Amino acid sequence: MIIVMKSDASKEEISKILKEVKKLGFNLNLSKGKEKTIVGLIGNGRAVSPGHFRPFSGVEDVLRISKPFKLASREFKPEKSVIQVNGVSVGGEKIPIMAGPCAVENREQILETALKVKKAGATILRGGAFKPRSSPYSFQGLKEKGLEMLAEAKEKTGLSIVTEVMAPEHVPLVGEVADILQIGTRNMQNYALLEAVGKYKKPVLLKRGMMATLEEFLMAAEYILANGNSKIILCERGIRTFETYTRNTLDLSAVPLLNQLSHLPVCVDPSHATGSRSLITPLSKAAIAAGVDALIVEVHPHPEKALSDGAQSLNLEDFSKFMEELRPVAEAVKRRI
Repeated sequence: MIIVMKSDASKEEISKILKEVKKLGFNLNLSKGKEKTIVGLIGNGRAVSPGHFRPFSGVEDVLRISKPFKLASREFKPEKSVIQVNGVSVGGEKIPIMAGPCAVENREQILETALKVKKAGATILRGGAFKPRSSPYSFQGLKEKGLEMLAEAKEKTGLSIVTEVMAPEHVPLVGEVADILQIGTRNMQNYALLEAVGKYKKPVLLKRGMMATLEEFLMAAEYILANGNSKIILCERGIRTFETYTRNTLDLSAVPLLNQLSHLPVCVDPSHATGSRSLITPLSKAAIAAGVDALIVEVHPHPEKALSDGAQSLNLEDFSKFMEELRPVAEAVKRRI
């Protein structure tokens, strides 16, 4: 249920509503838009009639949200959410590019990549310190040492950091370095982890599970929202289909659909979606045309020597060309890179 306050509702009127919601034993989520304030009630197992709140002064309307994902829905917040990451806006006119290697391999690799992707126009550095892999014998990441290298790259370049967190107990450790906590596809429905990042309150890049419906995806986001963290970026990274020419199938329809269903900004990962560097640029252009708010791309100084996902990584020279090719597409849809 949501309580829509009048545009001229006073602080005192809003405060009375908040006190009443808490008195009834509900948790609440407050959304302050440009024109109106909306109070969302998070259920406690008991029912309350919309008519209970309508007599309160300052209340314009009380509505039940039909979608199962209450706080993530456009019904709860009609305006697009804009997530701030150290001065970088995700969800606004400019489309930030997150770029870097699949995995942090050594100090020289991550520093060289960070310097070059920043020069080309990226604003956020991606790099895995903890790497969940399908095979237990594959490179699993440098873990704490990888985080130290990411911290050094951040200090030397000023780039924000997005890196994956795999377990609830790792959230504070990863959060000391990361400006955005990434939840990978295999952990989209790891509810203990979703609750942990929800309570930690740093921005979260939530990747869609490889076999998840959009409703399941948004319900995963709802776990984070229900625990108090509204700074969520939804990431479409391809789903598993019968196609074998690509690693996954990029669901481009998810971008406009998520924009219709939810106020949360949407990111696309063309690297994991395709598994092929030759497809990254055309699908990134298509994602921009479809209304994406950010892109996350794998970049490596020497993809042929990469310890993981070299086939889907751009080299540094190709990344610069990639950025140049995206700019006119963004301008055509009244956005910027």
